[in-house]
Amino acid sequence: MTPSPAGRAARGFGAPDFPWWLVALAALALGVALAIAFDPAYRQILSILSAGVVTTVLVTAMAFAGALALGLLVALAGRSRSRIARNAARFYVEVIRGVPVLVLLFWIAFAAMPLLVSAWNGIAAPLRVIGLAGELQVRDVSLLARAVIALVVAYSAFVAEIVRAGIEAVPQGQVEAAEALGLSRWQRMRHVVLPQAIRTVLPPLGNDLVAMVKDSSLVSVLGVADITQMGKVFAAGSFRFMETYSVVAYLYLLMTVTLSLGVRALERRLRARR
Repeated sequence: MTPSPAGRAARGFGAPDFPWWLVALAALALGVALAIAFDPAYRQILSILSAGVVTTVLVTAMAFAGALALGLLVALAGRSRSRIARNAARFYVEVIRGVPVLVLLFWIAFAAMPLLVSAWNGIAAPLRVIGLAGELQVRDVSLLARAVIALVVAYSAFVAEIVRAGIEAVPQGQVEAAEALGLSRWQRMRHVVLPQAIRTVLPPLGNDLVAMVKDSSLVSVLGVADITQMGKVFAAGSFRFMETYSVVAYLYLLMTVTLSLGVRALERRLRARR
């Protein structure tokens, strides 16, 4: 007689929640780790790419922090009483989400940045007259800064949608109760809506952070010395493409899987508190 799914789960056979994928992933990671430990070529590649890890983490941290701040502002503008602010926020979200991140990266780095520099020079013209500021050149803005700005803009649209959904998930009765207590619109948002919305938006924001770690590899097209760029340069000079890109993938997997497991743990903890 075939045991029921519940019976198999109780005996440990075919338990649907057992993370076999994680076991397979751990085995794959162990294989690469052993290759790094015993193969001098892999150790050399890891040593070279370690500097790129710092750049990748720095780009991700700065871009995600900026995207959180800008996305929150866009989400609040989308909830504004002003029709102009609401439409401007919706226009921003739809345009940014409709453009590929790579295209946006090129556009901000090579099209928008010269315009921003020209605008800044026009605004700062009175300061240059009295010697308080010099003329800014496009080359003065590093490619790293341009890459971070592009990722901030790209992900702020997604963050804005996540925050908007989190705000709308707060029960309307709580907002009405806060209004009955005499709280202003800003006080309701600050003390009632946002604290509850944060619990809803944290897991999807964590998923966006994981996605940003991967998309940070796109900054390599600007010559930023992240993991991908360092790997590309080394592989082109040594012709060790298999070893180099295996280590590149290994490093990204370590970061993204660790973050993904953290997000899953956070989701379980938030569900347990409800």
